[in-house]
Amino acid sequence: MKSMEEMLKAAQEAAEKIQTQMNETQAKLDAIEVEGVAGGGLVKIRASAKGRILGLAIDESLLKPEEKQMVEDLVTAAFNDARGKADRVANEEMQKVQAGMGLPPGLNIPGLS
Repeated sequence: MKSMEEMLKAAQEAAEKIQTQMNETQAKLDAIEVEGVAGGGLVKIRASAKGRILGLAIDESLLKPEEKQMVEDLVTAAFNDARGKADRVANEEMQKVQAGMGLPPGLNIPGLS
């Protein structure tokens, strides 16, 4: 039987390993790029899988004062598309981390989901 001290040390090492893997995964997510699109490609937003906005492209045909509301709506839609894609990629990466740790799928650990 392991002593309490040995079990605590093993738990601490496991926690440190999880933290290291989380940090690596967060860095990886910030390097993965997704693109949100709206208006059939008239508005595009590039974002990291972590949700950081990297760029915005608006087709010149939309740059008219009378199109202002539509442009704003399309930018919002493109952002939401990028955010949804970023969330999906992030969830996939987190599932890989959990699987790599031998954790059951769907286990909700703070910071891992």
